[in-house]
Amino acid sequence: MLCASGRLLAARTATSLPAPPRGRGPALRCPRRELHFPGNPDPPSWDCLAGRLTRASASPHRRVILRRGRMPPAVGRGLAGSELRLRRSRCGPRAAGRDVAIQAAARSPKRPAPGSWRFEVAGRRAMLALVTLLSFATRFHRLDQPRHICWDETHFGKMGSYYINRTFFFDVHPPLGKMLIGLAGYLSGYDGTFLFQKPGDKYEHHSYMGMRGFCAFLGSWLVPFAFLIVLDLSNSLPAALLTAALLTFDTGCLTLSQYILLDPILMFFIMAAMLSMVKYRSCANRPFSAPWWSWLSLTGISLACALGVKFVGLFIILQVGLNTIADLWHLFGDLSLSLVTVGKHLMARVLCLIILPLVLYMAIFAVHIMVLNKSGPGDGFFSSAFQARLSGNNLHNASIPEHLAYGSVITVKNLRMAIGYLHSHRHLYPEGIGARQQQVTTYLHKDYNNLWIIKKHNTNSDPLDPSFPVEFVRHGDIIRLEHKETSRNLHSHYHEAPLTRKHYQVTGYGTNGTGDSNDFWRIEVVNRKFGNRIKVLRSRIRLIHLVTGCVLGSSGKVLPKWGWEQLEVTCTPYLKQTLNSIWNVEDHINPKLPNISLDVLQPSFPEILLESHMVMIRGNNGLKPKDNDFTSKPWHWPINYQGLRFSGANDTDFRVYLLGNPVVWWLNLVSIALYLLLGSIIVVAMQRGAQLPTKVEGLTRVLLQGGGQVLLGWMLHYFPFFLMGRILYFHHYFPAMLFSSMLTGILWDTLLRLCAWGPASSSLARAVHAVGILSLLLGAAYSFYLFHPLAYGMVGPLAQDPRSPMAGLRWLESWEF
Repeated sequence: MLCASGRLLAARTATSLPAPPRGRGPALRCPRRELHFPGNPDPPSWDCLAGRLTRASASPHRRVILRRGRMPPAVGRGLAGSELRLRRSRCGPRAAGRDVAIQAAARSPKRPAPGSWRFEVAGRRAMLALVTLLSFATRFHRLDQPRHICWDETHFGKMGSYYINRTFFFDVHPPLGKMLIGLAGYLSGYDGTFLFQKPGDKYEHHSYMGMRGFCAFLGSWLVPFAFLIVLDLSNSLPAALLTAALLTFDTGCLTLSQYILLDPILMFFIMAAMLSMVKYRSCANRPFSAPWWSWLSLTGISLACALGVKFVGLFIILQVGLNTIADLWHLFGDLSLSLVTVGKHLMARVLCLIILPLVLYMAIFAVHIMVLNKSGPGDGFFSSAFQARLSGNNLHNASIPEHLAYGSVITVKNLRMAIGYLHSHRHLYPEGIGARQQQVTTYLHKDYNNLWIIKKHNTNSDPLDPSFPVEFVRHGDIIRLEHKETSRNLHSHYHEAPLTRKHYQVTGYGTNGTGDSNDFWRIEVVNRKFGNRIKVLRSRIRLIHLVTGCVLGSSGKVLPKWGWEQLEVTCTPYLKQTLNSIWNVEDHINPKLPNISLDVLQPSFPEILLESHMVMIRGNNGLKPKDNDFTSKPWHWPINYQGLRFSGANDTDFRVYLLGNPVVWWLNLVSIALYLLLGSIIVVAMQRGAQLPTKVEGLTRVLLQGGGQVLLGWMLHYFPFFLMGRILYFHHYFPAMLFSSMLTGILWDTLLRLCAWGPASSSLARAVHAVGILSLLLGAAYSFYLFHPLAYGMVGPLAQDPRSPMAGLRWLESWEF
């Protein structure tokens, strides 16, 4: 009954108001008539609604149609994901009237005149220009210092050189970031000849500023991006300004932006995706318009680029995906929309957020594969068929014997990605690690110690003697593998493997090919019958130890330094077929056999794409902490517990230390805890039906919706690291830190507005808010003044010395500057 009366009242109210004019022209002006909704003591006027709609929308001819349940966009243009709509199943006019009143109160108690609104827009643009200029100035200041390699520049600078030289390499991250670094170096005159061997090597005459400048350029955009995101989510200039200040004056973000690293590139695309998502959601009252399509497409492009730099881009993809699902669910429940319209929304998001990013991501790999067409240090991580396409590789345009024969010199490669070649060397297993015999490992690179001679198990005669006929190796044969460099046989016995205790040890044993029965192996071709010949590259083989019955394989575990950090080879008693125990013959030398061309083995692009991702995933999983490696734990990061030395270790070095501005980081940490507490109280109060004043309810809506969006981003970019087994460093937290800084800006602006709401005097209220924001800004700026030598570099006494510029600033014992 109440809902029916509400609909009737809304219909009468709508018919009693003059229709707004059509077409383009001046702002809507209508007679001032009050909309009397039940339960709303201070209803907004029609001309207030029309004027506010004109300011919120770029199209002055948009109309408010109460009969169809359309209302102006939500506060902050993106807080609710789309414009508030009245549902036919609810008491629409009553809810709508209160929502509009909340929106009006949350923005401003009075409707500003057109002139003041233009002044406000101009002020926002001026402030955006100011924070952008300040961000660029801080990032490019002393960019050329130090003139030597710092930390991971040795990796990513070297990879940029590989792109310039078109040399194939392997990295655990997707290629876009390194490609852009290489492109920046090439365009700035770098010739790709610097070796990037180790941190501390001087650049001398080599051009490195183009690559550093490119990273600083992208890192400088993080501040204006955060400013615009917070401005759109909160519709508050002070909140946006506070967020921009926190990021501008953070020494950690500054340091990461000044060097040849992937982090500023990754964070640029993460923030670009977040900004594009917020912008296209703010255009929800104009679906399928040009701005709506543009921001939606930019979201998809940014997602592809973020994932193309690092797999951490999956976290922002997840955030956009969750928001998209919520949007579609809301649209599906809007009974004023036809199923055809809902289907159009669905297809638009599939096109821009799935198909477009997928095509762009594959295009990145296509360019990567096309550019890197020369053999390099990454060959061994990939299959033999992949290597056949690389110019300079011994398999490229090669001709080798097709079938394996006794006396052939071969290399044996494991089919599991990033395991490598069966390898041995003259070093022995240490005392206490099984039998003290010659080590057998797998090695990822081409090497003479990968060569083996295949022989019969029961004779020492030379099969390459011209007087002996050629005898092919067949499925089921009993063979010996003699290591070419050391003349010791591949051997196994019942001793435990060095790392995988339930497996047997594999060693090199014997003298000049003479050993014992533990050197005998049965060679089997997977899914073949007895008597078949074994083909080079194509046959998938297993080696079964004749005495113990175990099968030769690699656990993939990294041996300690006594094993040269190569991968463990074991003989596993578990005979289940896995890629760890399946091999193929790659190199094949036998002068008595005719050769065939390997061109037919080159893989297709989908096969290359799949193999590349399998190798990268395997490589990421293999990044385990090693002895004496410096690592950090995820719980260290938000509290700024420990930094990371980028350069220098003593008082004569130019020292750069990655550490967040402690005032900024600890304020962010307090803000997260305070937000969770305050948000819980507000949600419980609302669930209990508490009646909040109109302005307070509007502010809490901004806090819950806008703050909740960036809190979700912080959680998605932080908590997954607790589940990772790979080695972790402090810099992994910085994408999450961007979101925590945005949360801080929204939270404290809202809290200060709530505190200012109490005083009766509006001037006093504004003073409370202004003083609070200004205090936070000055605190961040002053702490940056104190700690800026960490980012820009220090020379001279360490912090323990009273003469040091950092004396007295080592607030935690774990800080090592």
